Amino acid sequence: MTTTAPAANRALNPVAKLVTALVIAAALVLSVDWVSALTALVLEIGLLIALRVQLRPFLIRSAVIATAAALTACTILLYGEPSGTVHWHFLLINVSDGSIALALATFLRVLAIALPSVFLFVDVEPTELADGLGQVAKLPARFVLGALAGLRLIGLLREDWHYLGYARRARGVADHARLRRTAGQAFALLVFAVRRGSKLATAMEARGFGAYPTRTWARPSTFGGRELALIGAGIVIAAAAISVSVATGAWNFIGTR
Repeated sequence: MTTTAPAANRALNPVAKLVTALVIAAALVLSVDWVSALTALVLEIGLLIALRVQLRPFLIRSAVIATAAALTACTILLYGEPSGTVHWHFLLINVSDGSIALALATFLRVLAIALPSVFLFVDVEPTELADGLGQVAKLPARFVLGALAGLRLIGLLREDWHYLGYARRARGVADHARLRRTAGQAFALLVFAVRRGSKLATAMEARGFGAYPTRTWARPSTFGGRELALIGAGIVIAAAAISVSVATGAWNFIGTR
């Protein structure tokens, strides 16, 4: 049994989602403090609920982001520049008040920057994004269609990797030296990808892709009030995060570090 994505999120133009994520990220990279990141996270949860995002795919993808954020924070906690009271010291490891605060800020900031991209693009089809970039963002059709074609072929890399492994095992060259086998197989995969890309480019040129300065699109990509409201919500989140951080005195502009 399959389920369809909620209309509140899926009906939005992917370009509006991209702009919203970029606005939030641009505001959060200006400062390294936990107040602005936490403020943005709280407001992003509200946006997530308003868009009625499916929880299961969102939680699966956000688990990877949370793991990466935790590992980054752990590294900063142990090896960050010490300041204030040092709670633990061992060789190059220094856990201090400053490293704890910076680790917390980094953890929240990675989540606040990455999570909007996760729940905004959880149900976006590559073709819909290409339609939006070509019709709304007015990017060159040659670039958009080439990127779409390359994105569509990413799924074949996994199959090629398995087939290469089977072929090498059949020839008896993959039984020993696992590191060397992996390096050789990765190089062969790269060669396959380059050859496939060349063939795809030739086929697209033969079908007239890029032959004319303008082109038609099979499906129109609309941009209206809902998209403007989403971008406005992103601007509000960014402005609120900065305002709360400045008001509490936690603002720490990256240019002053």
